[in-house]
Amino acid sequence: MPELRMPEAVERDDLGAFVARAVRLDEQAVIRLRARAGTGRIDAWSATPFEVLCTRSVGGEVDPADLSVSGSELLATLTVAGGVSMDPGAPRDLLWRSELPPVEGWRRVDDLPAKLVGEVAEQGIGLAKDNVGPKGTPPASLLDQEVFTVSGSGLEVKIPLRCLFALSGMGFLVNSPSESEVVRVSATESWLRLDSRFGAVARRRHALLPLLF
Repeated sequence: MPELRMPEAVERDDLGAFVARAVRLDEQAVIRLRARAGTGRIDAWSATPFEVLCTRSVGGEVDPADLSVSGSELLATLTVAGGVSMDPGAPRDLLWRSELPPVEGWRRVDDLPAKLVGEVAEQGIGLAKDNVGPKGTPPASLLDQEVFTVSGSGLEVKIPLRCLFALSGMGFLVNSPSESEVVRVSATESWLRLDSRFGAVARRRHALLPLLF
């Protein structure tokens, strides 16, 4: 039986908040829990309706070390059962559809003022309310708008609006940030990552080419 061990209540609360937001965005959300070997920390991952992955690191251990579970089941465990040792739910590994970004190879590109990121996200959300698609989500043409271009460490990275939507939807943006608060932009040759104080989002920088048969 899978086991999730989280001795600290504050860490359980952090994971609970992450899972709750993921389920709010998608009630069928699948949460992937990956242990960082030798660190006593877990990276929790979820896909979002914006085709952007979100993640938060929390203290704890999970067995097996890479496990996907139902977000709603995990949320019930965290909020109702709780405790140091928990059953996170039945494995749902076959329901996880997304490739995860690499653990290593990231380069810090630049820092964006958190206040500016929040303002641009709010403007985008305002536009989205007036341009809702047939499935109740903003059209791809709006989500794919490139709102920032940053460069550093030999890379030029374009940031689409969908990444800011994911940051906002997961509650990762700081309310009333100070002038010194930043959102860190990191990248590999293939991936983009935005780290804020409360979590991070990641997305492939380039679409994968379809396989030809």
